[in-house]
Amino acid sequence: MALLAGRDYPRSYREFAQWFPTDAACATFLESLRWPHGFICPACGVAGEPWRETRGRLVCRSWRHQTSVTAGTVLQKTRTALVIWFEAAWHVTTTKNGFSAKSLERTLDIRYRAAWTMLQRFRLAMVRSERQPLSGSVEVDEALVGGVKHHGKRGRGAKKFIVVIGLEIKQPRGYGRVRMRLVPDASGDSLRAFVCETVAPGSIVHTDGWSSYNGLSALGYTHQRTIMSSSSDPANVTMPGVHRIASLLKRWILGTHQGSVSADHLQAYLEEFTFRFNRRTSRYRGLVFRRLLEQLVLTGPVPESGLIHGYDWLQHNM
Repeated sequence: MALLAGRDYPRSYREFAQWFPTDAACATFLESLRWPHGFICPACGVAGEPWRETRGRLVCRSWRHQTSVTAGTVLQKTRTALVIWFEAAWHVTTTKNGFSAKSLERTLDIRYRAAWTMLQRFRLAMVRSERQPLSGSVEVDEALVGGVKHHGKRGRGAKKFIVVIGLEIKQPRGYGRVRMRLVPDASGDSLRAFVCETVAPGSIVHTDGWSSYNGLSALGYTHQRTIMSSSSDPANVTMPGVHRIASLLKRWILGTHQGSVSADHLQAYLEEFTFRFNRRTSRYRGLVFRRLLEQLVLTGPVPESGLIHGYDWLQHNM
């Protein structure tokens, strides 16, 4: 791998292929992301150049502890070659609407289960535990997300789910970051908990007249309510931001994922949409690719059994 003009990410697929032709090149890049200031033994915390053994093993010179660049990360014990992981990450981050597992299976010529598992692990890594809460002026509203009916019959994924959306509104125009969460109901406990966990105190929170949002002022927010029944404008006019996000989300699920979502995995799809939307202004998609790889080596291992029936997002800082 050769850094071009001091850059630490490729700008095109041609550069990507030149940088990462082998597993060894991929491992070297991951090592630079995981230990940017030099190797640090995860067992004893001693810094220093390790012995490099076969099969990518790194051996601490002080304690003789053996590790690897993927040990202790979401890539731990993967049987898929790193070049496949890197190419999947490139396609997911540089394609406008992302990839479904079926599309990834065909593009990389791998098994469907491997493609699905890779995408689920990417979605876990897309959540930064230290990400800052929304601030300033924030629109909050709920949307029904789910499948569609075909010829009057209930189709796969036809059940609707409640997703609450928070979106920063920039002045005089434009949108900032977004946060979304699948909630069991539209009760005050669910909606106020979302606001408290995703919006910084002191922010202006704009909601509709739904009573479940009552009490936000007492929680440290400036609560602006627009009661739709007394407003001459429709909801998509008085709160255009969240309705635009809801529309984009539904279009993405229907287009990229054929509308097939379940309650077990919907939060993972919401996190991918959030990751992509919040980085929509990135000048180079290769930089988004690098950001995902950075998160891969910072995200702890998750067994496949913890993904099949849906990840426990309550353990993750959403």
